[in-house]
Amino acid sequence: MRKGRKISGGRYHKSRKKKLFETDRQSRIVKLGESRKKVLRVKGGNKKIFMIRADFANVFNKKTGKTKKVKIKNILETPPNRFLARQNIIVKSAVIDTELGKAKVTNRPSQEGTVEAVLL
Repeated sequence: MRKGRKISGGRYHKSRKKKLFETDRQSRIVKLGESRKKVLRVKGGNKKIFMIRADFANVFNKKTGKTKKVKIKNILETPPNRFLARQNIIVKSAVIDTELGKAKVTNRPSQEGTVEAVLL
């Protein structure tokens, strides 16, 4: 049978509309470029800051144990989806080229408002 239909062919009707917290939001894509952030009101009146564009990353160096803010030159590869690197989209586990060298993004910039990475 077709999805959302009764055995007789009739349609199932929703008992209510979606509430505000149940609605889907537009997908947030973080691109390489001059830094831009946006504030969004979330459940409980709280605020979530997310990035639209990023040009700097906080890169952690394992050898020295220190973190440094460096400029992102390019996105080299994105293991989840190879097409994202071509469009310069920053996601978790993406390998970026920085002033210090190659680094792997360890957070989700579209959720947190910063780009955190570990030097490879």
